[in-house]
Amino acid sequence: MTTYHPKLDEHGKPVALKNPNHPSLLSAWNNSSEVATVIPNGTLPNELNGIALTNWSEAPTSHKEWEALAAQSNISEPTFTPPPHKKHAAGVVIEESDGRIWLMSPSNSHGGYINTLPKGQVDSGASLQATAIKEAFEESGLHVALIEFLIDTDRTTSYTRYYRAKRIGGNPADMGWESQAIHLVPRNQLQQYLTHPSDLPLLKLLLKEKA
Repeated sequence: MTTYHPKLDEHGKPVALKNPNHPSLLSAWNNSSEVATVIPNGTLPNELNGIALTNWSEAPTSHKEWEALAAQSNISEPTFTPPPHKKHAAGVVIEESDGRIWLMSPSNSHGGYINTLPKGQVDSGASLQATAIKEAFEESGLHVALIEFLIDTDRTTSYTRYYRAKRIGGNPADMGWESQAIHLVPRNQLQQYLTHPSDLPLLKLLLKEKA
């Protein structure tokens, strides 16, 4: 039987998941040494590390609202200088207070990614910071606050700025159609999950921070 994502794609069409992920045991969410996984509309504990896991019902719905939210971050960052032929993108490394990192599995391994970090292309007129927060919500269901600039990486088709972020709300089971699973991964297991060559600079940085 074909499994479909509960959310429709940007054209309003259903997304068939060829190889659906499987959720972890609920106990994994409260064990910082375990990988915890949730699928779309999956079951979760009521809270994690003292923060409720509930849908972000008041998420921005317009470009202006996303930019206003990003303006609250008030973080400094270096000049963004991408190569002229690359698309501009922004993403986040969302760190949980227990030390684990949030990853997403793109639906049907889009772009060749089994797992990766939330990111997306910068729309015309949008800021990098607003894009990062927006993509975090759309791809992981999480409401995040940016903490600081992390790294710029030259990827296959984009030049991407990543920010370090923390979860302040949201629900990973509310992930958008572009994601078929959300994972919370201990740093010492990141190498098993971040396997795409484009994620190697991020992986090296995160493992170095742990050392």
